[in-house]
Amino acid sequence: MLARHDGQVVLVWGAIPGERVRARVERAGKGVLFAESTEVIVPSPDRRDPGPDWRCGGNVFAHIAYDRQVLLKAEIIRDSLGRIGRVPLSALPDVLPSPERGYRMRARLHVRDGRLGFFREGSHHLCDAGPTGQLLPTTIAWIGAVERTIADRSLSGLLGVEVAEDISGDQRACHLDLQGGIDLAPWTALVDAGPLTGLSASRADRQGAETLAGVSSVTDRVRVDGGTGAALMLRRSARAFFQGNRFLLEPLVQHVGVGMPPGFVVDLYAGVGLFGLSLAAAGIEDVTLVEGDPVSGADLLANAEPFASRVRVERCSVESYLRTAGRSRGSTGASRREGTFIVDPPRTGLSKEALAGVLRALPERIVYVSCDIATFARDARALLDAGYELAGVSGIDLFPNTAHVESVAVFVRERARRTRA
Repeated sequence: MLARHDGQVVLVWGAIPGERVRARVERAGKGVLFAESTEVIVPSPDRRDPGPDWRCGGNVFAHIAYDRQVLLKAEIIRDSLGRIGRVPLSALPDVLPSPERGYRMRARLHVRDGRLGFFREGSHHLCDAGPTGQLLPTTIAWIGAVERTIADRSLSGLLGVEVAEDISGDQRACHLDLQGGIDLAPWTALVDAGPLTGLSASRADRQGAETLAGVSSVTDRVRVDGGTGAALMLRRSARAFFQGNRFLLEPLVQHVGVGMPPGFVVDLYAGVGLFGLSLAAAGIEDVTLVEGDPVSGADLLANAEPFASRVRVERCSVESYLRTAGRSRGSTGASRREGTFIVDPPRTGLSKEALAGVLRALPERIVYVSCDIATFARDARALLDAGYELAGVSGIDLFPNTAHVESVAVFVRERARRTRA
């Protein structure tokens, strides 16, 4: 939270806007101080018990009543667009809320002395993932069983664990990051810690991953049209990027696809195919999916097989695609400018080259899915300066009890908007 002391900007952990707190300065940055609340002098009516460790990863808003969290995230979107993107919003955007507990179906667990957990914010100190409430009780029980197996077998050399679960929590895949020179055979004992669809591992001194047991992936059935019948089967490996909130996955897909006009779709940063293949499953006839990551790309190819007649997969970087195929015509012969680009970039936002490529292609419509509001606001300004108009923006709270908020925005070319009007 933002405060000022004698004109100095102070970013304060553990406070709520409107409160008066006593805080201890932890460190100084360029033009800003970082502090942690040590005493609440005048509390907010929205303050609640944060639990045992509110700084344990993904939990720094836990002291704030959830309705206020949602309001704060709407304010974050409006403030960032206005301050960074110079895009004033007359009203706060809607933010779709999430259940607070058991929402995560992907997690990176760090390891210290045989213990698995998250890092405390701003540190490399391990903390127990259980009290944060982000994982299902069955997942927490599995983590405990893994820790006991590691202790009983005197296993060492584990650096981290990637866990992926399906929406229901019935499937779980696990990937181990190990030190170099580690014998993999003893680590197969982790399959006895609890049910796994598969177990894989990578070693720091070798490239690639090796399967230790089963198939290290899970499969989801994603409804793509609000529950009227159409669905998509998606396979994803434990190492593949995927949206992490099991409760808001389908609403996010439906939100991205709502109002999709006729014409082609290009899904940049496609991952395993969540958005682009959902649109294909809903009936879109010309979909191109671009993904450069080898792990996600392999899953994408498998997931796209049922739609081979109307879907193309480009396994290359977004920048490479936009330099070449992005300027060609679609499979139906339609101009590249008659359809929609979906962009879901990493936290760094669109690279300069990717942004230039999108603007060169000049699609009629851009759906921008962002996990970082600051880089989204920066890119929004560039799109507006290039002749697009912001047709709508909303938030989706994929990470409750954190300061993060996912945003979904639609941009349309002004000329296209005037023509439709």
